[in-house]
Amino acid sequence: MIKKLFKKRCFDSYRINGEYWGIAIDGTGIFTFDKKHCEHCLRRVYKYTDKETGEEKTKTIYMHHVLEAKLIVGNMVLSVASEFIENESEDVEKQDCELNAFYRLTARLKDTFKKLPICLIADSLYACENVLKQCKANNWNYLFRFKEDRIKSIADEFEALKNMEEEEGKKANVVKIRESEQRGEITWVNDIDYRGFGVNVFECEVEDEKRKQKFTFITDIKITKNNAKKLMNAGRSRWRIENEGFNRQKNALPH
Repeated sequence: MIKKLFKKRCFDSYRINGEYWGIAIDGTGIFTFDKKHCEHCLRRVYKYTDKETGEEKTKTIYMHHVLEAKLIVGNMVLSVASEFIENESEDVEKQDCELNAFYRLTARLKDTFKKLPICLIADSLYACENVLKQCKANNWNYLFRFKEDRIKSIADEFEALKNMEEEEGKKANVVKIRESEQRGEITWVNDIDYRGFGVNVFECEVEDEKRKQKFTFITDIKITKNNAKKLMNAGRSRWRIENEGFNRQKNALPH
């Protein structure tokens, strides 16, 4: 169905920068059990204090999680691939995880949409060398949330270069946000070297009537005055996989 909609050019106006299809990647829990459901369950052990005896005890929760790839088109998200995060058997030494499922999912995604110009949108978990390699191998772009403790060398260089420009009185890499409900600015630094990858980092500070927010993103798309706001909006659109995606899938009323 998605392929036919692409062929009919139904979604062309929703491309990032007029070029890339934004596909959000995220994992979610779908089932939780107090007892083992099957040999593929993920396990999590919790420590707690018994209220009656005061003893320290442990409890094992059994779970099933899934990793989803969803195409973002305006206010809608459309599922294009799913990969279960599950153990091969109950006696595995190391449990399956979201990143391992990511490599399996992207292999299927590439096989299904071989030539589609994709920009992966995801949280800071994916800002790591192996994921960047996977994107490059698949000829995909990426736009990930970024946190200082994920890749400290990139965070340090971004802050150093940003501060250097401010000290020199240069504001070339800043765009002001002046919209009806929001005020703020976007600051960026292009071409930060990370193990042979040229990465670009931009920081968004936005404020409305309710709160101030600060977001940082990492991407391989060159940031300019013309596309900075578009990239910010594309990066922030990832929350739709939670609201328009997972939330409705889990809580929608039956037809």
